[in-house]
Parts: sequence; structure tokens; C-alpha cells
Amino acid sequence: MAFNAVKAYQGTKINTASPAELILMLYEGAIKFCNKAIYAIENDDIQSRNVNFQKAQKIITQLRVNLDFKYPVANDFDRVYEYINRRLVEANIKVDKEIAEEALQYIREMRDTWKEVMKKNKLYVQ
Repeated sequence: MAFNAVKAYQGTKINTASPAELILMLYEGAIKFCNKAIYAIENDDIQSRNVNFQKAQKIITQLRVNLDFKYPVANDFDRVYEYINRRLVEANIKVDKEIAEEALQYIREMRDTWKEVMKKNKLYVQ
């Protein structure tokens, strides 16, 4: 019963979020899945590692797909996303926690930058 209430709340949160808030949620999801993949590396859980790296990669791909290239900064974001994605693939293939942590750090920086943009444009309430 409680699980259904949580799922309903999450669905409502997503359906009522602004585009800026949805991007923030994507960053948060990528961070969550990177953390899970790192945990899986530490625990030698091959399946969980692979699944969570793939989930993080899908989110990074979604962020790239949604870039608006009418703004010059989109090219910079695209290069960073491409690099993060490449590092996630590499971390998964090489089972390398350090590479995963590097990718995670970039995702956190991108999220923090996005939060600042949202605050400056009054799109974010904490």
C-alpha cells in the first residue's frame, strides 16, 4: 500500500514539474545510478554494475538529445555530456571505480551549475 502511494507521488511530481525541474531530476537520477554502479563495483556485482551504468548513460543521452543548439552554450554542454558518456562506458568495461567517480564528479558539477541557473532565473525553489 505504501509503495503505491510513493509511486503515485513520484508520478505526480514528474507530471507537474517544469522543464527546468525535469532536467534537475535527470541529473539526480544519473547521480543515483552512478553511485549504485560504484557500489556494485565495490561489491563485485557484475549485473548491477552494468544495469546502473547503462541507466546513467541513458540519462546522459537524454540530456544531450534535449539540448537546444540555438544557444551557443549547448555545444559546450554536448561536449561535456559526450565525455561523461564515454567515461561511463569505459568505467563499465574496465570495471574502474576511479573512472566512474570522475564521471560522477562531472555530473554533480553539471547539476550544481544547473541549480545555479535555475536560481538566477527564479526557476528553482529549495
